[in-house]
Amino acid sequence: MTASPELASSRTASPELLRSVFRCHAAGVAVITATGDRPAGFTATSLNSVAAEPPLISFGIGTSSSSWPVLAEAEHVGVHILGEHQQELAATFARSGADRFGPSTDWSSGPEGVPLLAGVSAWLVCRVVARIPAGDHRIVIAEAVAGDPSGAGRPLVYHQGRFTALRD
Repeated sequence: MTASPELASSRTASPELLRSVFRCHAAGVAVITATGDRPAGFTATSLNSVAAEPPLISFGIGTSSSSWPVLAEAEHVGVHILGEHQQELAATFARSGADRFGPSTDWSSGPEGVPLLAGVSAWLVCRVVARIPAGDHRIVIAEAVAGDPSGAGRPLVYHQGRFTALRD
């Protein structure tokens, strides 16, 4: 049996290899928010539906993130599904040092005091039920307690290291 060309060129696992492989994976874009001493939030492409009963979601957050100290203590989080028209909002919440809740961000306090972003395709407020260590990240599992799926537009997607839209 001979090795296929794909196997012959395989590389040893590393952070760079993982990033390269996942650039090939298209993912929906969400912003996760929470509040403590201050509002905090970050752009996430790791959002997943975990279970319907009870309604659970999960996402990952790096423990070196400026948002982690707030998320580490928050009882509730906001989960915002971004539309294709919100590339700049996604970039703001992804950029280190950005004034994420400054004058250019339209938001208000929602259920459980969670910061809710305006104009999103859909949102949930969720109660955090677990924070699971995973390398330099934590996997947060949260149960939906309120939400609204009625926003308009097509979803924002992250692929090949950039925000983009779906094509027909």
